[in-house]
Amino acid sequence: MPKALETVLEIDLQALEHNFNYLSQKAGKGVKRMAVVKAFGYGSDVVAVAQKLEEMGADYLAVAFPSEGIALREAGIKLPVLVFQSQPHQYEELIKYCLEPNLYSERTFREFARVAEAEAQNHYPVHIKFNTGLNRLGFSEAETGLVHELLSGTEAVRAASFFSHLSASWDWKEREFTLEQIYSFRRIAIELYEKMDYEPLLHICNTSGIINYPETAFHMVRMGIGLYGYGNEQAVDRQLKAVATLKTVISQIHDLEPGASVGYDRTFKAEVPTRTATLPLGYADGISRTYGNGRAGVFIKGQYAPIIGNICMDMMMVNVTGIACEEGEEVTIFGGDQHGATFAEAGGTISYELITSISQRVKRVLV
Repeated sequence: MPKALETVLEIDLQALEHNFNYLSQKAGKGVKRMAVVKAFGYGSDVVAVAQKLEEMGADYLAVAFPSEGIALREAGIKLPVLVFQSQPHQYEELIKYCLEPNLYSERTFREFARVAEAEAQNHYPVHIKFNTGLNRLGFSEAETGLVHELLSGTEAVRAASFFSHLSASWDWKEREFTLEQIYSFRRIAIELYEKMDYEPLLHICNTSGIINYPETAFHMVRMGIGLYGYGNEQAVDRQLKAVATLKTVISQIHDLEPGASVGYDRTFKAEVPTRTATLPLGYADGISRTYGNGRAGVFIKGQYAPIIGNICMDMMMVNVTGIACEEGEEVTIFGGDQHGATFAEAGGTISYELITSISQRVKRVLV
């Protein structure tokens, strides 16, 4: 693998394939796989990731916003794409690019049906979301009858799936709540299936749902963070492979005398002779100031180097005292020697936020 000559985010598509196969095996035979590629493929390279998923046989892709789905279509992706959030003024564009909306309220359903009818659509695929406890988006269980009425009242749209979202599927202390969400969703599905003359796909499991509640995979699962190598618990993390590795280089090395300070606000002051390395990576690249002042560190030649002082917009400094390194040396921020979840936890956040925060100015490199 070539040595990093600048700040890069290496994207390992073989790791993606490993994770896809691992989650598929957990979900079980015959279960369809929806791969979530929102937020630039969780901060990676959405086109490369989507192309690989299409090649591997994913059944669906999912994005957050219409612009993300349009980018996939313009890149030549043919798979069906679920859009989790869209506004009524975007519905014509959704239809133009053959993107499938999540309809989560009477307002969104009626507005989309109106546009679909005006566009002379017949059985345009839509996804109906039910709120079973996350209290973010979705029809309530009490509105199950309303959903049937809405679907029966138009030929312009047809339900491709009914789905819901688990709130805490990774937390065994919340098992009772998770099971109640699943039971609620099952009751909704039974009521609708009894009234309808076709059976839309059912899906509720996210990554942790697949791993902890595989018996509730229904017809399809949504592979999100797990695709990118994170399983919300260490035991699962060890079975997955990180898709993204953030690397940079040492720009300059300084030898400090006792009393010398580093960075803005002089928050680090050397108490003993100290060697520091400056890296061309900062909070504008997605490494927040919360990681500074010794909270987190990086790896150089397999050795840990704590971040010292405040992280700057485009640079950070690390303590390399005792590490035999030189200017131009490769540095790993996360991936490789340091799991992203470990780095994220040191900064008081989660892997999701870390990997999706990496700025688009950081060069993506496929390996």
